[in-house]
This record gives sequence, C-alpha cells and structure tokens, in this order.
Amino acid sequence: MLHKLETPLTVEKIKNIKTGDEILLSGEIYGARDGAHKRFVSAIKDNKELPINLNDSVIFYVGPSPTPPGKKSGAVGPTTSARMDRFMEPLLKKGLRATIGKGDRSKETKELMKKYNSIYFIAPGGISALLASKILEIKPIAYEDLGPEAVFKIKIKDFPLFAAYDLSGNDIFAQARLAL
Repeated sequence: MLHKLETPLTVEKIKNIKTGDEILLSGEIYGARDGAHKRFVSAIKDNKELPINLNDSVIFYVGPSPTPPGKKSGAVGPTTSARMDRFMEPLLKKGLRATIGKGDRSKETKELMKKYNSIYFIAPGGISALLASKILEIKPIAYEDLGPEAVFKIKIKDFPLFAAYDLSGNDIFAQARLAL
C-alpha cells in the first residue's frame, strides 16, 4: 500500500502503516549520524536543551555530500542504521517518531521502537541522486563542527521510502528471511 505522509509524524498518522508499505514523505526532517547522536544523548543526560525538537520528528541517517552549484542538494544516501542503535532509547523518550536509514536493527532497538510507538523506514540504497532530487532545501543547523555528521534540517517532497518496522513490531527483514 502507498502512503503519502506529511511531517510532523504523529502516532495517528502512522498507525495504519504496515511493514513493506511504500511511503512518500514530505515536510521537514532532520539529518543526523553517529556524532550528532552522541551529542544528543550527552545533552539529554546533562539535562541540557537539544538543538532540535524530537517530538513527532523524523531523523534520516545521512551524511550529505556538498551541494553542487545550481542544485538544492548533493547526494543523500542512507547510512547504516544499526550504528545509531545504542543511542535510541533517550531519543525515543523525547518523542522521536521515525528514523530513516538502511539495514536491519538490533532486537533491542526493535523492541524499544514498539514500546515508544516509533517506526523505521528504509531508503533504497544506490539511488542517492533520486533522493537528492526530492530535497527542496538542506542546511546545517547544529554541531556544524562535525562536518557531514552535523545536524541538518531537510525539507523534502515525496521522498520515497519503505516501512521496515511498523507499530506492531513487524519486521521487513524477518519477513524476507522467512520467505527464503
């Protein structure tokens, strides 16, 4: 099934999404990877304010390449999501509603996502130019010293994704393994 979604993502908006569904996501999302996640968790532990509001937000695990002249974005391929698993619970507690990346996640992360009503989208690998064409604007907004691992605000229109984990805990990777 195809779903057209607009951020912010509330539980109400994602409750009918099932593993394997196609998604066209529009609105504002954040780009962040390992370095930014480490700083997010450190700030949460120190009771400091985060540079972004995570409630009903979406984080795309991406380190965008530089924007070429005349373009709105450089290439934006997803990075391996499992690297962010150790940072997930504090972010989920702050209301993070969805993440975008590639690859399977740990069993613990899948359980946490179900517990906190969060879903996981995968962006197809190898189509970074197509993904970049769906970006209306991208700009670093925090931790700019991290370079491509800074936090980016990204405005997107009809960004193509697949639902990898849904709110019921279904898992596209487990389904694929069963099909083999």
